Amino acid sequence: MTRHVEELIAIMARLRDPENGCPWDVRQNFATIAPYTIEEAYEVADAIDRGDMHDLRDELGDLLLQVVFHASMAEEAGHFAFGDVVASICDKMLRRHPHVFADATHANDAERSRDWDRLKADERAAKGSADDSALAGISRGLPEWQRAVKLQKRAANVGFDWPDHRPVLDKLAEELEEVRHEFEHGADEERLADEIGDVLFVAANLARHAKVDVSRALRGANAKFERRFRAMEAIAASEGRDLSSYPLEEQEALWTRVKRDGA
Repeated sequence: MTRHVEELIAIMARLRDPENGCPWDVRQNFATIAPYTIEEAYEVADAIDRGDMHDLRDELGDLLLQVVFHASMAEEAGHFAFGDVVASICDKMLRRHPHVFADATHANDAERSRDWDRLKADERAAKGSADDSALAGISRGLPEWQRAVKLQKRAANVGFDWPDHRPVLDKLAEELEEVRHEFEHGADEERLADEIGDVLFVAANLARHAKVDVSRALRGANAKFERRFRAMEAIAASEGRDLSSYPLEEQEALWTRVKRDGA
């Protein structure tokens, strides 16, 4: 395995060679590669959702390439190398799991989660951060769904949380009614965005209480919509028509049909 990692690092160095490398790879920097890194992470999640182990192996390789790419650029600039990345994560995992690698004990998952947050806060303080909020350190680069859940989890760790899903459902109904009110009273774009944002935030909280991963749930909903919509298009094509030629009532009937048929 070590030989293959070293080979991958050597391949990246060759690609980045200013004189004999690939022009595209040579032109890249951290900012231009970051979107590809995010995309590859989503490709990994997609392969997992589909249960495709062959694709998962390949997508994990693509994601590893992103790590090597960033580390290679950092090494060129004299910041750190791939080995430093590996050493850093090894140190972090040992430090953050004292219940595995030391003698710490936790009564339950909630206590373990609080200790994890405390260890991360200690790390931020060691780096000179003066932000001691329970919400400190939550990346603003996360997809907003994920950031919402992380904010809610941190707040819950200090007791700011509903006891179960029932008041969350009540709050969701309340926020939906506020959106309805804004529509009916000619709200401007900013007010609507604010109210709809509240609905989405509470929906994320509901998923957290249900122990449902928001991103995975939304990917599933997207996949289901796409599958059913494509089935509608296929029916229209079998009738020699384009789906757009159907009035809305007929499209809704098609939707009901493909849903009933298990699409």
